[in-house]
Amino acid sequence: MGRSYFHLHLVSDSTGETLITVARAVVAQYEGVAAIEHVYPLVRSNTQLERVIHEIETAPGIVLYTLVEQELSSRLEEVCRATGSPYLSVLEPVHALLSSYLGTHSTARPGAQHMLNAEYFKRIDAMNFTLLHDDGHLPHDLDEADVILVGVSRTSKTPTSVYLANRGLKTANIPLVPGVPPPAVLETAKTALIVGLVATPERIVQIRQNRLLSLNADDDTSYVDREAVAEELAASRRLFARNGWPVIDVTRRSIEETAAAIIDHYRDRRQRLNAS
Repeated sequence: MGRSYFHLHLVSDSTGETLITVARAVVAQYEGVAAIEHVYPLVRSNTQLERVIHEIETAPGIVLYTLVEQELSSRLEEVCRATGSPYLSVLEPVHALLSSYLGTHSTARPGAQHMLNAEYFKRIDAMNFTLLHDDGHLPHDLDEADVILVGVSRTSKTPTSVYLANRGLKTANIPLVPGVPPPAVLETAKTALIVGLVATPERIVQIRQNRLLSLNADDDTSYVDREAVAEELAASRRLFARNGWPVIDVTRRSIEETAAAIIDHYRDRRQRLNAS
């Protein structure tokens, strides 16, 4: 069966992240269908909106939007009706629910979720910490981390760390290298949540081979030998079990799914620490 395509216009007065996430989550549920995405962030004036309208008129399709200015929303909806493009204000149902429950109306503030508040600077601080503590760097202050990820090479430690940092968690990651003992601070860390990452040997070998290929490096090495990789993983599991660290298998998980599982562990740990 061939794949069918449709135009999907995502119009936002902010970064567009909310729309992209919602749209992709829904489109993924339809097999054999793919969206041709047209993303328009920071649409906050009539001039900017007219450029969007030209694109919609050229390639009609589904239009999802998050515009808090009523004038812009009305103009966009008018064009959608004229071009036969189904449209939806993604935030409107949520606004209606909150307004009904709270008994008050919202104030139109484009991009309000991205204000330079304490939460924003917490994320920036977390990102700086994470970049400085990537791949085992600066191990002496690991216990200042919220989360420490440990695993053999190619278990997605770095991208997962960056994702967690964007959620406001200071994240360090430590590679487990054959013949090299892990930093002693891992045994004494009391504040940070330490999580072990594993995958199947086949998956690790595949990723490592692709890595060597991209570097034009020789693949005749134990780095991509299946038995050697299996022993690396077995040794890492023994380390995790000895220390009672939670373990997450990333073989079939996306970065987002792995991070969600880690955040659950982190919240549980914080609750236990606060209760003690």
